[in-house]
Amino acid sequence: MASTVASATGAVTPSPTTPSRAPVVRAGAPVVVLDPGHNGGNAAHPAVVDALVPAGGFEKPCNTTGTETDVGYPEHAFTFDVAQRTAALLRARGTTVVLTRTDDTGVGPCVDERAAVANDAGAALAVSIHADGAPADATGFHVAEPALAPDGGNRAVLDPSDVAARDLLPAFATATGLPRADYPGNLVEPGLTRRSDLAGLNLARTPAVLLEAGNMRNAREAAQLSDPAFRQRAAEGIAAGVAAFLARSTP
Repeated sequence: MASTVASATGAVTPSPTTPSRAPVVRAGAPVVVLDPGHNGGNAAHPAVVDALVPAGGFEKPCNTTGTETDVGYPEHAFTFDVAQRTAALLRARGTTVVLTRTDDTGVGPCVDERAAVANDAGAALAVSIHADGAPADATGFHVAEPALAPDGGNRAVLDPSDVAARDLLPAFATATGLPRADYPGNLVEPGLTRRSDLAGLNLARTPAVLLEAGNMRNAREAAQLSDPAFRQRAAEGIAAGVAAFLARSTP
């Protein structure tokens, strides 16, 4: 739950949720960090989420509210549900899973804090889960992998992150039936983008990718993203992609 801070006017506002930095790790189990994008309390606290934080050579807002479907199903609820489902599947495989937030009512955490969770845990992989708010005629999902950050700090994780992205792409497509999107900028190939403007990827010191699991502004995909059965398939796709990456990268 978010803590509170007093402003200069004496008003009390929430500070960003502080994620856990001390996960319980089972001996020999790889650590995977799942980062459900946004949070349910963000919209009510713009001063908190608009505050600038480090983003790997520049600054970005602490967080954002995310998007929603035309009938009001919010991205933050989608990402949290899918992250919980994915965590359950991975834990059943023996993987230690840490979530950057543990409820859908708080504020934040800030994007730099989310990256720090994976870095501090020495994660084998961090997966940030989102859904897009693209034009209504745009379809499909895509995975973003890190490009070299402006400050150069993520150089060591570029190659393993590319491997993780290429493991996640076919697994998610197979599980969900969604096509690989061809509408985003910075496309490496359909469904795969390379970004240097995302704090979570710029600040990563362990392999990291970001999934846009479909377009909430496309009527057909909005209906799918709103369906619990589809969200289970999405979780299965993420878990399968993570498992494939762990199998090739973990002793």
